Amino acid sequence: MTDSELDRYMRLHYTSVYSVALCYCKIPADADDIAQDVFLSLYTHTGEFRDDEHVKAWLLRCAVNRSINLLRSYRRRFSVPLEAAESRTYTDSGGDSPVELLKQIMRLKRKNGIVLYLHYYEEYTVSEISAMLGISEAAVRSRLLRGREQLKKLLESERN
Repeated sequence: MTDSELDRYMRLHYTSVYSVALCYCKIPADADDIAQDVFLSLYTHTGEFRDDEHVKAWLLRCAVNRSINLLRSYRRRFSVPLEAAESRTYTDSGGDSPVELLKQIMRLKRKNGIVLYLHYYEEYTVSEISAMLGISEAAVRSRLLRGREQLKKLLESERN
């Protein structure tokens, strides 16, 4: 497939593919990702199409399949959007707001902050985080410990 053919199909069918994905997943960013993935598949597709209607049907079927795969995925079923993380954030009696606590976690070293976020916000276990990041469980536990210590120091310095 040539670049000009892909452009033409994107102009003709992007809205339909995006709409199908949005009906399934309900999140615009996910629908956009699915649509882009579908058109990338079209670009690399080696088969033949009879006509434009065949291309459209193929694109919509791909969008449906990818949407279903996303809804079945572990990440989608067991994660919370970042916007919703504010309501799930623990605050201690020091009066830190959930947004401020999340901002402090984001200020930590990346490797420690991501482990804290995955463990406390996304509720992954140490073994799941280990598999996701490709590090040992001992390394995850160490990063959790270091992250907690760094967060405690940050919070204490903010209060003083």
